[in-house]
Amino acid sequence: MCLNFEIQANRGEIRMTRIKNSLVPLILSLLLVFSLFAVPASAAVGGANLKVTIVETNPYPAKIGEYLTLTIQVENIGGDKADNVDIEIVPQYPFSLDSEANAVKNVGVLNPGRTATKEFHLFVDKNAQKGVRSIDVRTKTGKDNPWSEKSFDIRIGTETFNSKGTVELKEFVSDPQVFMPGDRGTVTVTLTNTATTPTVTIGGTDFDTNARIQAAVLRPTSDGIIVLDAPYADMGLLGPGDSIKLTFNVKVAEDAPEGTHNFELAIEGNSFDYNSKKNIPLKVDSSNIRLISSKELQMVDGKATVEFDVANTHPNEFNSVSIKPEAEGVKFYPSEYFIGPMNPDELFTIQFNAVADGSWIASRETSEPINMTLSANYGNGINKHENVVSNLFIQPTVETQGGSSNMIVPGLMFVAIAGAGMLIYRKKKQSKK
Repeated sequence: MCLNFEIQANRGEIRMTRIKNSLVPLILSLLLVFSLFAVPASAAVGGANLKVTIVETNPYPAKIGEYLTLTIQVENIGGDKADNVDIEIVPQYPFSLDSEANAVKNVGVLNPGRTATKEFHLFVDKNAQKGVRSIDVRTKTGKDNPWSEKSFDIRIGTETFNSKGTVELKEFVSDPQVFMPGDRGTVTVTLTNTATTPTVTIGGTDFDTNARIQAAVLRPTSDGIIVLDAPYADMGLLGPGDSIKLTFNVKVAEDAPEGTHNFELAIEGNSFDYNSKKNIPLKVDSSNIRLISSKELQMVDGKATVEFDVANTHPNEFNSVSIKPEAEGVKFYPSEYFIGPMNPDELFTIQFNAVADGSWIASRETSEPINMTLSANYGNGINKHENVVSNLFIQPTVETQGGSSNMIVPGLMFVAIAGAGMLIYRKKKQSKK
């Protein structure tokens, strides 16, 4: 019996081993199939990928029994263009559309790195309760492509608190300090509770001086300036004298005009009486790196030393400034001149040694100028820029071997005069005979 039991146990172990061995490849096969079908939406549409943000809610927070305007921004963060972008809003109670015909809005073609915005008008039910409610926004990159959905929170109504602390804008910082058209960066605001004591007595009643930031939203007030982030909400309590920093990602359009643009920072505090709006300027300037030739561009016997002045004409510091020369048949040393950071109105003088290729010299006329191009690469904050200056002509010349070419003319004149003297002497000598 013991032997029979052992045989059956061994058979059971063998059977379990066979089952395990058959399950492993089956599981691996299923994982492979799932990985093939689990293709992200961006890959299914040829690399286009949409990022959706509610950049403005007006009014914020939404008011019960009134209309609400949502500004929805869509950005193509993929590598390929989206052929036909649609945005659809799917409202839920207590929100309703002003018209079902306005549920879907078409953006059209959206190239990589480009953004577009559309406005939707919603009504907040008169029986809605204060608080946070969600709303769904759907997008798709083409008529035959699937919808992609994202949910957003919308704040309704303003809570009222008895605290008497007041939130004020202490300072703001933009990075970069001055934007160039097409730049991205940040605007960071510091909010401070201006109260100086833990409590305050008003009309014989004591109140705490905590301040609440129920909401903070940054809105552009001019064209060409885009806020990439949704509003902040429920940032909590600030005690007397406490501060908090809020950072908003912003973008300047490629066609944004130069000058000073403005944001409006709207802050919702303890109650309606403690709400505030502040103006925040943003400067846009397209001035950049200038390259100026500081000496004659001349190459002698295939060699030259070229010199340039590099000037930062922008109102703020550039970083990682480098200059690279290029010309057909010519090598430059160094191949690229790295300057590094440059302050406003700062000027550097740089030199390159240029050496022409021997075969290039033999194949050209010595009087034919060499077309040189200079590229200036630099950063403004996180943004990389390039300026290119072309049609800088180097004039090649050739010196005579064994002496300066300046000595050739006087030498020839001496030989000519000597020859003429000999002829005169010979003629006079023959006449005496």
